[in-house]
Amino acid sequence: MKSPVHRCRDVEHGRGRSGSGSGGTSNCLQPEQRIPISKDVITSSSASAMWFIRDACGIICAVITWLLVFYAEFVVLFVMLLPSKNLTYSIVNGTLFNTLAFLALASHLRAMCTDPGAVPKGNATKEYIESLQLKPGQVVYKCPKCCSIKPDRAHHCSVCKRCIRKMDHHCPWVNNCVGENNQKYFVLFTMYIALISLHALIMVVFHFLYCFEDDWTKCSSFSPPATVILLILLCFEGLLFLIFTSVMFGTQVHSICTDETGIEQLKKEERRWAKKTKWMNMRAVFGHPFSLLWFSPFSTPDHGKAETYQYVV
Repeated sequence: MKSPVHRCRDVEHGRGRSGSGSGGTSNCLQPEQRIPISKDVITSSSASAMWFIRDACGIICAVITWLLVFYAEFVVLFVMLLPSKNLTYSIVNGTLFNTLAFLALASHLRAMCTDPGAVPKGNATKEYIESLQLKPGQVVYKCPKCCSIKPDRAHHCSVCKRCIRKMDHHCPWVNNCVGENNQKYFVLFTMYIALISLHALIMVVFHFLYCFEDDWTKCSSFSPPATVILLILLCFEGLLFLIFTSVMFGTQVHSICTDETGIEQLKKEERRWAKKTKWMNMRAVFGHPFSLLWFSPFSTPDHGKAETYQYVV
């Protein structure tokens, strides 16, 4: 843990007569002294550029995610739906499964390639801090790892090597942090993966029943042993991802409703931001007002351009 002396090295003070009466340590340890800053000031310079984290583990996990979805697509289409004698059953289930799979992969891509809310790197320069025109006694906290001015509720990610606004956690499966700007896409990703997993499990059960009643050589274009192996693997994959993504989806929705990120809950950080209703918190993440666009990974929510952030100790 940093000592007060070391902590003050990462804090810039406002100069003035009122600040000279107390020591530097007392100034930098007063969390109630905050500086409202427009959100536009701390918007990452990479917000309009392509965002992609070059992390080997994250890239491998992201590729595995897509391969597992493609495997489920292969089994659903070529083992269960195309050999089916019921055309209506195949069309309805094929359309539903492919639509959910497309939305899941689109949500994954948006969550992975969207700037999660990175604070501009290296903006904690003496010139920039002086341009903030700090009042006597006011302080700003500087992240020593990425040399950026750190707003309230921002945390440094060791993988992204950036401070992320409202960082919930770093997820290797999307190779990105889950933060203010991409939380909607991560929630949609977990929801759609859970739905296609449930849908696949239901179809596997019906296909097993169909094959037991009919001849195994007629219920699939593959041999009976290959059909059984493919279905069991899909059943195991669907069950595993249904449990995992359902838990993640519930955790994220709870985090949004309580307006408390996973890191803030883990560290039990003191709440220093205004409390809002659950519905207001949901709209802040998914957009204003409620519409079907909430469920679209192609719709970018308005997180509120008028919001202000606080640079605090």
